[in-house]
Amino acid sequence: MSNANPPILIHATSVALGARVRRFGGIEGFGVLLTGESGSGKTDVALRLIAEGGLLISDDQTALSADGTFLFAESISSIVGQMELRGIGIIKLDHAAKTPIALVVKLDPSAAPERLPEPALYSPPAPLKATRPPGLVTLHPFEPSTTAKITAAAAAMISGNFVAGVAP
Repeated sequence: MSNANPPILIHATSVALGARVRRFGGIEGFGVLLTGESGSGKTDVALRLIAEGGLLISDDQTALSADGTFLFAESISSIVGQMELRGIGIIKLDHAAKTPIALVVKLDPSAAPERLPEPALYSPPAPLKATRPPGLVTLHPFEPSTTAKITAAAAAMISGNFVAGVAP
């Protein structure tokens, strides 16, 4: 099923996850969408995910689309392969093309993540619709384990093992 609607531009950074996602039982080919206020750590977390084997999809502005099943992220042409690093400037990176999104992460520097949050799914902006919407989690961007948590949660979404809120 094709979505005839044009992509919707949102303030978010997106990264395609690399082979590291397999360590958590996921498969390659999916990405994460990092949301949050300006200065909340989106680019910082994306940079760490890229250093761990991911590929930039888009920094700061991400175009979202849907095919009826998945939500997809891609870059707009004016910023493809570019990332702005505070204190450094704009750098060029290898980048991923349009990628299905497994997880949306709301980054909040004031957040104390819940131990066992209720499962949540991301609701894409109208008129986009996805029968397999990405999971949604809120994380503190500057904890050392943030990128590992993101990779593990995305792998769980990809493999159907996302059971947030259920004690082991």
